[in-house]
Amino acid sequence: MPVFMNGHFPLAQAEAPDRHIAAGRESGFFLPMLRLTELRLPLDHGPAALDEAVIARLGITPDVLLSSTVFRRGYDARRRSSIALIYTVDVAVKDEQAVLARCAADHRVMPAPDTGYRFVAQAPQNLPSRPVVIGAGPCGLMAALILAQTGFRPIILERGKSVRPRTKDTWGLWRRGELDPGSNVQFGEGGAGTFSDGKLYSQIRDPHFYGRKVLTEFVAAGAPEEILTISKPHIGTFRLVTMVERIRASIEALGGEYRFETQVTDLDIEVLADGRRQVRGVVLNNGARIATDHVILAVGHSARDTFGMLHARGVYMEAKPLSIGVRIEHPQALIDRNRFGDFSRHPLLGAADYKLVHHASNGRDVYSFCMCPGGTVVAATSEPGHVVTNGMSQYLRAERNANAGIVVGITPEDFPGDATMDPLAGIAFQRHWERRAFEAGGGGYKAPAQKVGDFLAGRPSVSLGSVPPSYRPGVTLTDLSTCLPDFAVAAIREALPAFDKRIKGFAMDDAVMTAVETRTSSPVRVRRDGTGQSLNTSGLFPAGEGAGYAGGILSAGVDGIRIAEAVALSITGSATPLSREPGGEAMTVYG
Repeated sequence: MPVFMNGHFPLAQAEAPDRHIAAGRESGFFLPMLRLTELRLPLDHGPAALDEAVIARLGITPDVLLSSTVFRRGYDARRRSSIALIYTVDVAVKDEQAVLARCAADHRVMPAPDTGYRFVAQAPQNLPSRPVVIGAGPCGLMAALILAQTGFRPIILERGKSVRPRTKDTWGLWRRGELDPGSNVQFGEGGAGTFSDGKLYSQIRDPHFYGRKVLTEFVAAGAPEEILTISKPHIGTFRLVTMVERIRASIEALGGEYRFETQVTDLDIEVLADGRRQVRGVVLNNGARIATDHVILAVGHSARDTFGMLHARGVYMEAKPLSIGVRIEHPQALIDRNRFGDFSRHPLLGAADYKLVHHASNGRDVYSFCMCPGGTVVAATSEPGHVVTNGMSQYLRAERNANAGIVVGITPEDFPGDATMDPLAGIAFQRHWERRAFEAGGGGYKAPAQKVGDFLAGRPSVSLGSVPPSYRPGVTLTDLSTCLPDFAVAAIREALPAFDKRIKGFAMDDAVMTAVETRTSSPVRVRRDGTGQSLNTSGLFPAGEGAGYAGGILSAGVDGIRIAEAVALSITGSATPLSREPGGEAMTVYG
């Protein structure tokens, strides 16, 4: 297993396409580094080109360069005829300060930041009670790992099954239309991200490089090392399953304890003499109680019954914006040609993705969500009698179709009733349209589908064209306008031709849309204060996507680390970590 120092690869490690290391550094230790950004090279540049670009940028002779390590590699495909690779490189040079002074006017040259992770606290020898983590998705997983690594021996409670039997249950829905409400795409070890594209990038602000900690732990658990360098890393479901198991084994080896098929049905909250509320334990579905003063709430965006329990127990929460829409499928080759031209399927580019936004004339924003190159549309419901769609890709992204959510922004004002009085109004909104989709699909968890040409013309589809839908357990052709709010239908009908101007063929008649996409983000936000705790319930630490503080695997993992630090510092009586990060509560990024 590779050793990571300061977030970099060991200097003596062998050269690979995503990592160029100059010769002469066999010590395995890092010298002080400079960071060079925006190094632009042709897609098929030679092996010496990167060092040559570094030397030219710094204005030095070759003998001054001691080492170079790729920190990030992306690409610029705005001109399909001349796609370029864009590098961020950390270098060691002789007389670093002199080189830095000479490049003082170049904002693309700077001291390399320390991206290594440092623990903020260690568990006391006489731990009064073990912290409880509710949920074993990316947020709960990283929170539990940090707590285990610092000696707090967390108890992880997961309502679903461990990842392998959960995978069998999920395939049961996809292949046979058999839903297990407790073990499915949404519930179980690994969380909803296990059955997704496995995207590991985000737009959150991350000044402490917690994302680097997430990625290095994933690599240690078996993820490909390239996720540390490429700009849009992803893993895919099959690899995620093994990684989740290995991280669980690490947590257990450090004293952590997992309990699967164990749902928290109530909180034990004590009202203190001064009126403050303090968590004292959790009540489980088997009637047992676990005493604890520290509970991390990492339940994911679909734990609707848990949100109802929290609301009934008086935990402060509020309705928040979300989105609703459809999954759209095109031939992946069409997307590749539009994005990469003659460089389609270049090994350094892979299957092309896209990101689209349209501001509709009715005031709604329509945007692509969770785009899955070379993937499939999957059934993602967690409740009987509901249909929900999502997208998934494997590591190779080799399936015939590209798919993405095309969704419309929704605000609490769109929810039924008064969302200012009912924080669960967004759940009612989601459920309404999921039931409509189930009815339009004809039962058996088949999804309603329609060709784009028919949707734009306002007529039901009666036959498929050249794009076969990938959704399983199958689709029923119909009119999707019955499965979405009128304002969403109007906005999407306006957006598709606009998207076609950016990706020729996007509005092709035979492209297929499948409904309904509702689980874009949590319908609630469980508000927390500067210490990471609930606004009105001490000891409860809302975290991750379900609490409204993340949107995707990486950002959820990052929030898990932050909240684990908050718990550790709360137990040891130290200062809070969230106060170290200006604007730290504004981390939520969806899509």
